[in-house]
Amino acid sequence: MGEVITGGCLCGGVRYEVSEPFVSANYCHCTRCQRRTGTAASANGRAADGAFRITQGEELVKCWDPGDGGFPKCFCSNCGSALYSKNPETGGDIGVRLGTVDGDPGIRPDKHQFVAYAAVWEPIPDDGLPRYPESSRVAL
Repeated sequence: MGEVITGGCLCGGVRYEVSEPFVSANYCHCTRCQRRTGTAASANGRAADGAFRITQGEELVKCWDPGDGGFPKCFCSNCGSALYSKNPETGGDIGVRLGTVDGDPGIRPDKHQFVAYAAVWEPIPDDGLPRYPESSRVAL
């Protein structure tokens, strides 16, 4: 096992750790991610099963359930930082927002998904990564 990955919200009220390296990472260009983050895309790292845990401020974490089969989106109720999403049935399949990681997450996004909904005001960079019009797997 390598270094524990740590992170948290903007106000510092919520802290988490990921005890194993991220399994995968991607950029999501869906409209939901745009509205949730206020940016053109969300960079996400998928945590290994059982590797993610809140270490501080669990009482501050609130989750919004889109109600359409999408994963609940969890955030700090104090500062609004988008932190992660999770499978509502298992509580696993955690998608951590890479912007909340302290330092280097140890992984780089390797694809763009939901590019059919990409923001018209910010072109997707020509970075050579595969592009998927919809989900490449499970939307994080």
